[in-house]
Amino acid sequence: MADERYDVMILGGGPGGYVAAIRGGQLGLKVAVVEKEAVGGVCLHHGCIPSKAIIRNAEVLSLIQNSEAFGIKVDNIRPDYGQAIDRSKKVIQKLYSGLQHVMKKSKVDIHTGVGKIIAPDQIEVTGSNGKKTIRAERLIIATGSRVRSLPGLNVDGRRVITSDEALLLRDLPRSVTIIGGGAIGVEFAYVYSVYGAKVTIVEMMPTLLPLEDREVTALLERSFKKRGIEIFTKTRVGPIKDQNGGFAIELQTAEGGKTLNTEAILVAIGRAPNIEGIGLETIGVAIDEKRRLIQVDERMRTNVPNVFALGDVTTRPALAHGAMAQGVSVVESIAGIERPPVDLLNIPSAVYCHPEVASVGLTEEKAREAGHEIKVAKYPLSANGRAVALGETEGFVKVVADAQYGEILGAHIIGPEATELIGEFVLAKTVEATAQELKQAVHPHPTLSEAVMEAGGAIFGEAIHY
Repeated sequence: MADERYDVMILGGGPGGYVAAIRGGQLGLKVAVVEKEAVGGVCLHHGCIPSKAIIRNAEVLSLIQNSEAFGIKVDNIRPDYGQAIDRSKKVIQKLYSGLQHVMKKSKVDIHTGVGKIIAPDQIEVTGSNGKKTIRAERLIIATGSRVRSLPGLNVDGRRVITSDEALLLRDLPRSVTIIGGGAIGVEFAYVYSVYGAKVTIVEMMPTLLPLEDREVTALLERSFKKRGIEIFTKTRVGPIKDQNGGFAIELQTAEGGKTLNTEAILVAIGRAPNIEGIGLETIGVAIDEKRRLIQVDERMRTNVPNVFALGDVTTRPALAHGAMAQGVSVVESIAGIERPPVDLLNIPSAVYCHPEVASVGLTEEKAREAGHEIKVAKYPLSANGRAVALGETEGFVKVVADAQYGEILGAHIIGPEATELIGEFVLAKTVEATAQELKQAVHPHPTLSEAVMEAGGAIFGEAIHY
């Protein structure tokens, strides 16, 4: 087949890649995406979207289970986890159909197959109809990441699973041990516990969600323990042995050795960037060997002229919305649009367990380590009228601000709709708003968003309802 030529070619059709492609099409560039599976990547098909659909099922079930608090008695509750999986697949298909429409509207060409870089301006694509080469003046590497597993542990899709298999498993085990207490681990812990499984989390670091504020993680751990979730932090996993159709896991805790019996294991120890076998060495793209990430500058340019990289192959933690922002930034830069580069400190974290956890910017500890003189305020949701009306008072909004000027350095939320509320702080940080300006912005009453306003006022001792 004859070579095909483009302005921009993108290796990888996940969130970073497809967003870059759509924005390129909007700007009049001729864009090609090379994707070995389906456009949308892990996030749409095996991660963010299906997991949030399943979490929604768990939220509805939890509300029904606790309906008597609202004066509603429900008998004979019959949860069907398989139906939750089926619903998640319908959500995926709806969004995938919409994405295909937008890609077509943006005149993006999709080349399905395994792509390998053979020159800075060439990708060889091996698909069902053989091989072809596409060429472009610019190359964007957006190959994403894959789940990590433990050495020597056989992932069989039934008794030992990763998040990939967890989104397909229709029958829940009676007990499951989750190795890893990050976002994936705590989200599945919440879902499994609501559906009646005995859940244990094992985390090597001192807290669940090690990158989050310590007060936030402390509250999350208390909440999980009230749900009956067993938590081991500062704990390493030792030998794992088959035992009576399940497993015996040797743990090394801070107090000594312990044996944990479980029916199934979910490995949730993070993700590894997809940088092997794609041809980086052919064109000499520089790799950070310690972190195993592609080296880029603030504009996501590699050391090779006209070659860019974005998303999980460049950044930790691996976040879809970060990759999306980088995708827009890279293509606009290629098109000659001058805008500020993506600020990694302004990329929020969002964890969809219950209570939800979200943050942006510096923690209290990191702000002090960076030499800032700070003020810290925390507003409890138990003082928020909407939270009380919802029966969702567990949590708080915490603000870390510059002591002299009130500039917002970081924000940390745990509670209902935390992942929605954090957007207000992201916008505030982006426009360099102060805590005083948050307090002065009139918020509708009664809403959860008032907690953001009140937390801003609390920095100056001016919170009204607390």
